[in-house]
Amino acid sequence: MESKKNQNQNEKIENMELIISKTLRAGVLISALIILIGLIIFFATNNSGYLANSYPTSIAAVLKGLLSLKPYSIIMTGLLVLILTPVFRVGVSIITFFQEKDYMYVYITSAVFIILIFSFLLGKVG
Repeated sequence: MESKKNQNQNEKIENMELIISKTLRAGVLISALIILIGLIIFFATNNSGYLANSYPTSIAAVLKGLLSLKPYSIIMTGLLVLILTPVFRVGVSIITFFQEKDYMYVYITSAVFIILIFSFLLGKVG
C-alpha cells in the first residue's frame, strides 16, 4: 500500500517536472519569437523607436514602449521574458519540494527565490 502511494507521488512529481520542462522550453521559444519580431521591425524601419541614447530604463517604460510597438521595447520585452523563465522555475521548485515534504530544500529554494526577487528590485531592472 505504501509503495503504491509513493509510486503515485513519484508520478505526480514526474508529471510536474514534465510540465515545468515544457513551460521552460515554451518560455525560451516565446522569448526568441518576441526578440525576432522586434529585430524584424527594427531592421524594416531602421529606427529603434527612441531618440539617440534614450532608451527605456524601467519595466514600466519597456511595457509602455511595447504598447507603442517600439522595436527596442519589443526586444527588451523578449529579454525580460527570457530572464523571468528560470525565475518561474525556481518558484515552481518551491511548490514541488513542498509537495515532496522536503522542507530543507523548500527553505533553500525559497532563499534563492527571495534573493532573485531582491536582485531585481535593487538592480536597474525595476
